[in-house]
Amino acid sequence: MVVRVFLVEDNPTIRDGLMETLSELLDVRWAGWAPDEAGAIASMRAVPWDIALVDLFLEAGSGIGVARAFESRGAAKLFVLTNYATPDMRERCTEAGVDAVFDKSVELDALLAAIEDVDAAGDP
Repeated sequence: MVVRVFLVEDNPTIRDGLMETLSELLDVRWAGWAPDEAGAIASMRAVPWDIALVDLFLEAGSGIGVARAFESRGAAKLFVLTNYATPDMRERCTEAGVDAVFDKSVELDALLAAIEDVDAAGDP
């Protein structure tokens, strides 16, 4: 199964690097991307996606706002990918309905494993 991923990231360097890395390592198809909360919410409502990777601090709005907009999302997963994975921030994300929080600097392997788990769960 190809996993459809929507990326919410305002830093072009991180966005491009993450998209390239995930495309090389995993069987993903990019459903789209957005740099801000309002654009993410509108775009994510318009396209099918299996996983949303959402940064916390965006050029406008926040990843928490995106997560709250998709608290009811069926089987789709919403993962936060951030440089601010403090215990307090992890708790706030959990309260907003986020499935998992990954620290950009040290938890990329865990993110890859989580995406592979979603892929495996979708296989017949």
